[in-house]
Amino acid sequence: MSTIKEYLTNDHHRCDELFASMENLATSSLESAKEDYLKFAGETERHFQMEERVMFLEFETKTGMTQGPTAMMRHEHTQMRSLMKQMGEALETQNKDKFFGLSETLMILLQQHNMKEEQMLYTMAQQHLSAESSRIVEMMESMIVE
Repeated sequence: MSTIKEYLTNDHHRCDELFASMENLATSSLESAKEDYLKFAGETERHFQMEERVMFLEFETKTGMTQGPTAMMRHEHTQMRSLMKQMGEALETQNKDKFFGLSETLMILLQQHNMKEEQMLYTMAQQHLSAESSRIVEMMESMIVE
């Protein structure tokens, strides 16, 4: 069984691969990227929900920190959700310039966000939640996105 940090870091990499695939297809045609966009957006939303509905709550309950790193990560999730929605709209209207402008902004935000989580938050979570790590990973694995 992987640790919380390993599990979520691996999921970051999986979502990054979906993003790269979507962008590669979009260079040829936005129409051909729609399916990969939906997969990327859906899996990224699932990742956000695993964090927000499971790991962040467990971390906040254990540490009492509700206005610290988890609050900032939730705020960044909201920003990235907005960018992903706008990217989907750009795909629908076949606006390649808008799509790639948004995807570049999202890529930068994702890279910075993931680095903060992987280097700081996941490490803190693992330290505080190591005894519950297996249970938390199982809860995240079994999540169904609403």
